[in-house]
Parts: sequence; structure tokens; C-alpha cells
Amino acid sequence: MPVSEALRRLSQDPDFWTGQVTETGEVHISFPVVGGYSLTLDIDLPGGDRYLGLRRPASSEPVSMGWAPVEGPFPAALHWWELESFARVIALADPLLPHPGLVMALLSPFAPAGEDDDPAAIAAVREVAYRSLRREVPAAEPSGPEQAPLPLFADDRWWPAPPVPSPQVLDEAAVAALSAPARARLQVRVGERFPHEDLSDLVRRTSSVLTRIPTQVTYAGTRPLARRIADSGDLAGVPALLSALTEAGCDHPTILDALSEPLVPLEACWMVETLAGVEPGTLLRHHV
Repeated sequence: MPVSEALRRLSQDPDFWTGQVTETGEVHISFPVVGGYSLTLDIDLPGGDRYLGLRRPASSEPVSMGWAPVEGPFPAALHWWELESFARVIALADPLLPHPGLVMALLSPFAPAGEDDDPAAIAAVREVAYRSLRREVPAAEPSGPEQAPLPLFADDRWWPAPPVPSPQVLDEAAVAALSAPARARLQVRVGERFPHEDLSDLVRRTSSVLTRIPTQVTYAGTRPLARRIADSGDLAGVPALLSALTEAGCDHPTILDALSEPLVPLEACWMVETLAGVEPGTLLRHHV
């Protein structure tokens, strides 16, 4: 399980994302991807400096890919499409990740828009990633009088319900600020010490995983339905897709949770796209 309890707790703290966290120390994160490769992320608190690394198979020490202070400049250690692919495979391997958003939110400083990218599209996906962050909200305390009040005081205005905290970690202002395009870009991939061959191998392995998923026996029969949903942009067919997957014997918790009621569009979209084998964003762009 790549997401530790310590990271999950930090990710549910708005101050962690805005660089105002008061905790001190270091956070070490390892995201197993595929084939023994892992992406590593070290975060210094409270400053928020991040260090990205790539751990090779059968290796204990990662190779450095880039360093990013909390407010930039941001190194272009990953192409955006590479990050999207890695995040999807990581989420598929972790039943506690219903959406790749947490991985993308953590690693997006290392994947600023390149010359061939659409900054607006990337900003939209980053917004989805930050909005996917959720925290458990305690049940609302009972409000109202313990016994029936006099008729004059029975109106709800006399017994207002206490405010209920939002399950969304970040408010819209914070999401907009964090999703804005990177202000600077450092080309670290041109250096001789950059792990070019290992990263290329990881990209090939990741692409192979995502390409194989729609053709696997459990999912192949549902691919046409997933493709219709992705092409139309209409999530009304998701319950039928979930039913077909269940009948086909699918027991993957991440897949089933992403498509189950209550339906969260941000979670359903990425899973439908994965099962359909279409380009990331094909369905999502209809819902952002």
C-alpha cells in the first residue's frame, strides 16, 4: 500500500497543500508503479521542499530526478502524460485510492506543461486532482430542544443546526491557486545524471499495463459499453457498466468503488476511460 497513514493524515490538512503546515520533520513516500520501479518523494516540513526520485528494480537507493521548492521554480522531470499514466497505475494497485488525484497532486510540481501541452487542459485535470482530496466528516451533532418547546419558540430559527465541515480538503480559492500553470520550468531531463533509460523503461511498462487492462477477460466484454460512455460523456450508463463488470467476475475494489453509488463523477470518469482504453480526459472533460 503506497499511501501511508501519516501521508493520508497530512493530505487531509489544508495547510499541508498551501505551505503553511506547522509540523516539522521529513515525509518519505514511495509509490510502487510496476516491474519493481517506484517513484519516491521526500518532503521537508514545514518548508515544503520536495525531492523526486526513481527507484530501480532491486535497488534500495533512488536516483534523483528533481527538486522543487514549494512555490517554484518547478523542474520538468516528468512529462504530464507520463504522470497521468503513472498515477493511474498506482491508484489501480491501491484499494484505498479511489482516484489518482492524490498522486497527481503530490507530483504535479514535477510535471509542468510543456511546449506541446495544453495548459488549460492540464489546469483542469489538476483541479480535479485537488478536488478529489476528501476527509471523513464527523456526523452532525443532534440539534434542537431536548423536549417540545412552547409554540412561540418551535421555529427552526430558534434552534439552528451547527455548521457541518466540508469533506473537501481545499476550498475553491485554494484549488484555483494550486491548479494554476507553473510559473517557471527547469529542464532537468537534459542532464547526464538523469535516469533516461530507466524512466523510458518505466514508461513502456506502464503503457503496457494500461493497454492490457481493457483486453483482459474480465473487462473485455464491457469495453464497448465503457467506450460508449466515454464517447458520449453521459455517466447514466455507469450502473449498467458496474453490473456487467460484476457479472463478469470483477472483484477489483478500486474499480468497483469508483463506479458504485453514490457516484462521484471525478472517480467514475478516470475508471471508465481506463476500461475503455481511451485517451485520458476523453470523458473527464465533459465534467470539469
